[in-house]
Amino acid sequence: MIVDVVIPALDEERALPRVLAAIPADRVRRVVVADNGSRDRTAEVARAAGAEVVHEPERGYGAACLRALARLREDPPEVVVFLDGDHSDHPEELPALLAPIASGDAELVIGSRARGVAERGALTVQQRVGNRIACVALRGLYGVRYTDLGPFRAITWRALESLGMRDRNYGWTVEMQIRAARRGVAYAEVPVRYRRRIGVSKVSGTLRGTVGASRKILWTLARHAL
Repeated sequence: MIVDVVIPALDEERALPRVLAAIPADRVRRVVVADNGSRDRTAEVARAAGAEVVHEPERGYGAACLRALARLREDPPEVVVFLDGDHSDHPEELPALLAPIASGDAELVIGSRARGVAERGALTVQQRVGNRIACVALRGLYGVRYTDLGPFRAITWRALESLGMRDRNYGWTVEMQIRAARRGVAYAEVPVRYRRRIGVSKVSGTLRGTVGASRKILWTLARHAL
């Protein structure tokens, strides 16, 4: 499979070199880092490690992902892997994430932190509760059985393009799972490890970020349910 990796990043110069070094080079064609308005050397360290860099000044996880996908559209892969740039995910687990797609069992694979092993303190209480509420809602509304909205995920390019992703901030991950469910995209989960990130989270590390993300996820669920 031709696999490209997308990493949205904001002020991740400390973590990003470790993340990029851990990506299995023999399984990935290219890595595109979407610099989301960083004030540090995120772009420079990404290029130094061999990644392509695109710039999206509008702050937002979804905005950064959409900008990276615009670059990929110039020469699309067969599969896109989304990965955070803060060193909380384990990129070396990428082959396990791709396995259900390679076998033809799924077109969307979520790396489930709930089913894997999370380092103590890596997931806040509000993250665990929020994920649980969202997954219960997804099951009740669409009949899909997820345990996580984890950022470490893989999806075929064909399926991704069919979803018409639009969310530009906190609702990106749940929007993908909602749209996939509504289109009947075959999905799977694989357990993944999760560790404490390097630096302070822009979402769960602040009250404003936590409240904003929670509200956006619930709003996204409600909007698509109507």
